[in-house]
Amino acid sequence: MKVATFNVNGITSRLPRVLEWLEEARPDIACLQEIKCVDEAFPSFEFEAMGYNVAVHGQKGFNGVAILSKRPFDEISVRGLPGDDSDAHARYIEVCVPYAGGVVRVGNLYLPNGNPIGTDKFAYKLAWMKRFEARTRELLALEEPFLLLGDYNVIPEPKDCWNPRVWADDALFLPPTRQAYRRLVNLGFTLCATHGTAAYLSAHGLPDVRGLNKVLEGRPHCVDAMDNHEIDFVINTTEGAQEIHDSQSLRRAALMNGIAYYTTLRAAKAALEAIAVEKRNDMRVQSLQAYAEPPTRPSGTSLR
Repeated sequence: MKVATFNVNGITSRLPRVLEWLEEARPDIACLQEIKCVDEAFPSFEFEAMGYNVAVHGQKGFNGVAILSKRPFDEISVRGLPGDDSDAHARYIEVCVPYAGGVVRVGNLYLPNGNPIGTDKFAYKLAWMKRFEARTRELLALEEPFLLLGDYNVIPEPKDCWNPRVWADDALFLPPTRQAYRRLVNLGFTLCATHGTAAYLSAHGLPDVRGLNKVLEGRPHCVDAMDNHEIDFVINTTEGAQEIHDSQSLRRAALMNGIAYYTTLRAAKAALEAIAVEKRNDMRVQSLQAYAEPPTRPSGTSLR
């Protein structure tokens, strides 16, 4: 299945180019953002003539998203991002499409820009991202295949823009935006490690580990990755005075950036197990005294 996304910036004026793109790329599913028209004004006929089924969540003059699918929709399940009934912006639509004997769920989003910072627009962006994270957690809990694509309006890392200094005070690049994006991405953790550790992990069945330079190996290095909000969880086992001394920059970066930092595999394993429980919404809290209390026995029994 070939899936594609395109911010069309006005479907009425860009329709010839979009039709040309569909003819060239021939995606099975195409997600369009910023269609900038109400549902009734969307040119469904032209897309249906090319064999596409059409689902639209439009808005006059602004925003608007649509999904085109060569396969008939099993369900158009969501129009508008859940979590705020007062939000009238047409920025999210979700459908179910038959695939491989089941269905795949496809969510198409146009995440708020958020500029200018220091205004309600930036607060709305962060609140929207929080709601989107909540929706993603709901989809993960279903344990069904899904895709979430579209225009995220985020610059995740400095390498994703031509000049980070120009974007330093833009809502797309500010730390709160990037942190919210990383939380979304890291609902399933991805792994990175210094090159020697990455090679070891790859040789033992973990091939998709991103390699990082040690500090002494030159920039960009592992501390840069922490400062750039690319890292959310650090495991750094150290033995001996020299290794402990060499890891000072890692500990400092973790402290300054609010990154969880563990020095033993046992502690890291316990923390990750707690994260897994929280993701299942199965977190229960009780006092330490409750753990220390002896188990209750049925009446009429005695210890021998």
